[in-house]
Formats: sequence, C-alpha cells, structure tokens
Amino acid sequence: MAENVYPSEGDAPEDTPDLKFRRLARELRQRIRQGTWSADGRIPTEKQLSMSSGTSVSTVRRAVDELVAEGLVVRRQGSGTFVLPPDAPGTGRALIGVVVPDTTFYYPRVLQGIEETLSAAGARLLLACSGYDQRRECKDLQDMLEAGVDGLLVVPTLTGAEPAERHLAWLSALPVPAVLMERRGTSLGDINEYVCTHHEAGAYDAVRHLAALGHQAVGLALRDPSPTASPVADGFRQAAAELGCVTTVFRASREEWSPATADRCLAGLRAAGASAVVCFGDRQAAMLVGAARRAGLTVPGDLAVVAYDDEIADLADISLTAVAPPKHLLGATAAETLLRRLDNPGLPRRHVMLRPGITVRQSCGQRVPPPENHVGPASETPRRVRTRNTLMKRETDS
Repeated sequence: MAENVYPSEGDAPEDTPDLKFRRLARELRQRIRQGTWSADGRIPTEKQLSMSSGTSVSTVRRAVDELVAEGLVVRRQGSGTFVLPPDAPGTGRALIGVVVPDTTFYYPRVLQGIEETLSAAGARLLLACSGYDQRRECKDLQDMLEAGVDGLLVVPTLTGAEPAERHLAWLSALPVPAVLMERRGTSLGDINEYVCTHHEAGAYDAVRHLAALGHQAVGLALRDPSPTASPVADGFRQAAAELGCVTTVFRASREEWSPATADRCLAGLRAAGASAVVCFGDRQAAMLVGAARRAGLTVPGDLAVVAYDDEIADLADISLTAVAPPKHLLGATAAETLLRRLDNPGLPRRHVMLRPGITVRQSCGQRVPPPENHVGPASETPRRVRTRNTLMKRETDS
C-alpha cells in the first residue's frame, strides 16, 4: 500500500494544518465531555489555548469555530467563550465515522441499530462503504480522521495487501477510539475493542437443533473464503464431536456456487449418509433445496436444512429454518460501546460476543425416529429452540 494511504505501524497521518485544527477540536470536545470546564464556565482564551496546545492562534480559532457550529460552546462578545449547558440544543453532537463493506446485504440492519443509537445520543454519523477493499477502507478511514471524527465503528477487511494482524494493529493505533464490528483478531496481542456475533455458538446450536430432531449424520456446506466460514466450521465441529454425529463438509467459493455446485454438494451429502445439513448462507441453502428437488428428494423428509444468515431464508420455496445473527442489536451495542469509550477513555476495553438465535421454519420438519438400538443424541429430549434473536450476550473486559 502507498505510504499516504496505509502508514507504517504507529505512524500518525500527515500533520497538515487542516488536520491540526480538527485534532485540536477533538481534544477540546473531549475535555468538555470530561467536565474540565463546567457548564456556563469560560474556557481559556485563544491565545492561552494556542500556547498550551503548541498551535497557532488561527488553528485555535478554527477549532473553536467548529465547536461553536456544533453547539458545544458560545462566544459572548467582550466576555469570552463559554461551555453551553449539557441540555442545550445541539450540545454533545459527536461525529462518528462508520465503515462497512456493503450496504445492501447483511449490514442494513446493523446500520439501523447504529443510526438509532447515535441519533438518541445526539451524535452525527459519517458513512463509507469499503466494498471489501482493504486499500479503499484505509483511505476512507484517513478521510474520516481528516474530517474530524471523534470515534470510529469499523467492519475491517482482513484480506488484502496487509496481513490481518498488521491491519488490526494499525486500527488499534488510530488517534481516535475505534470499535470493530463482526471481526476480531485471533492473537491475544490484538487490543481492539469489538462487538461480534458468536458465529461458533450459532453453528453449534444449529447442530444441536438437528440432533434433537434425531439426525445423527449431519453435513456442513460452506461458501469460502469468508471471515464467518471459519468460526461456523469450528462451532459445527465442536457440537458434532460432543453429540457423536457423523459429519461431512463441502466447500465452494461464493462465485463457484451454482445449481451444478449444489448438485455436487448434495451428492456428497448423500454419499456420506447425511440426513441434514447446516448451510452457510441462505442463497446456498436455497440452491441445495433446488438440488434435492431435481434429485427427487424432499425437504425436510429426505434432507433437513438449516441456513445461516436469515437474510432471505423465509423467501425460499420451502421456508428455511435459519441461524439469525442479531444484526440490529450488534449495531446498537457497537455504537453504545463507542459512546461509552468517548465518555470514559480510561475504562477497560470491551470484547462483546452476541449469541445468535434460530428461527424455526419448514425446512427441518419434525423429530425423526432413531435407528433401532441407537443410543445417543436422537434419544434425548428435544431442546426448545428460540424463534427470535436472543438478547443474551457474552462480554469481557480486557
């Protein structure tokens, strides 16, 4: 990556005059939130701020102008500049930068949760779409820093010219607080705050649901590579091992998935004796239902299907039981986490994992009878499955 787009680890963006005043405005904003100057209290003069910040008076004036425009302070001729009361119109309007890879699939409900939470807090939102392009994402983040954002909510692209761990390290070193969404590092050295769907738990619960219905041989169909595919596979394997299920795994890229690919996947499932499948994601699951129909099989009679994503699962010819990540809750929780960080910079960093729910529809059917003399998951009492996204979350401070 070019140096002006992706700085070396720990480097700050170029210290231009424009960035200087925005950085100073951000610092003054933070001091107001922390109560350095009480409401209706006078802040230092422009000359005093210039001396304490090591910037020119013109830079200070531009920074204060921005705070005036945001309704945080007011100039009173002959008296100075004063902090407005917290309940004054426009007060505390933090500017939050949001970078997502896509605005048409999966993320609209995440964005809705973000927008509602920021709006309730009186914050403004600056949105960019990276298109799963790491270089473009870095440029979007640099532009947002130059625009004076107070904090960032980012779905980082961990595939690209820069290795994932280096990209995460760069994000952790940005000059404003950042909370990652739906991405997290695998190293304990990653210090980024994040809010993620617990995809391992989602896949785990899908297998348990199928096992409770009596299925002992379960397949996993993946679109790969994807940041979600690996944790889904991990959760699938753990549940299958604990429940003693026979498993088979089929992988194909998003571009490769087609009716012909679904036919190959179905053939592999049948050869392995699988009577059920967890399929990541909805589109691939719908293709698999079509492949079963072409093969003269019925869903769920011959093959039970659980989709993963629940974006369009209810629109399939046979409505699909689906693992449903709590997208709206994820966006709202990420925004709350960032606002918490802005108000209390010294608090421990949070790692929040939200467990998905399972929406039960037609594609799994009823409990199937176990084979004669079978002892194991099929003989257990079926577990009651939630039919809406759970609000439970696992949270750690680090």
